[in-house]
Amino acid sequence: MAVGLTIGKLAAAAGVPVTTVRYYEREGLLRPATRLGSGGYRVYGERELERLRFVRAAQGAGFSLRDIAALLSLRDGLASPCKEVQTLIEERLSSVRERLEELRRVERVLRSSLAACRRFERTGRCKVIDTLSTRKAGRGSSGARSVLGTGGSLEARSRKANRARR
Repeated sequence: MAVGLTIGKLAAAAGVPVTTVRYYEREGLLRPATRLGSGGYRVYGERELERLRFVRAAQGAGFSLRDIAALLSLRDGLASPCKEVQTLIEERLSSVRERLEELRRVERVLRSSLAACRRFERTGRCKVIDTLSTRKAGRGSSGARSVLGTGGSLEARSRKANRARR
């Protein structure tokens, strides 16, 4: 049984950095059981360790910190929160589905762009760069099409290719 844990020992027991514990405290997800001495050292118990593990498990399941705060509030209440939890899960699931659809759209654009690059490679011109160069400002400034215009890995490859040509 974990009694009288310092912030460092609590963090170690939960497998998180101390900064994570402090962050959760600032966000109102976790509170020390007590503060000791004139320095006000945080002291945690088994209850706080369990709460910290709950927060991490909920994050791992895809819940946002706002969702987790709501879950903790429901969990700490007296009534059975099943309907509220189901609603929260349905909302999170809807959000995940929307993100997946956006990622599928990005994947289609990237596949198409890769195919164009391969088709026009022998011409000495990059079809994707040519297309992006002729696109008007504002058009394609969000969503999948803009993915091709930014990103460190594409930039790094471009620099590497330029060095190889020298």
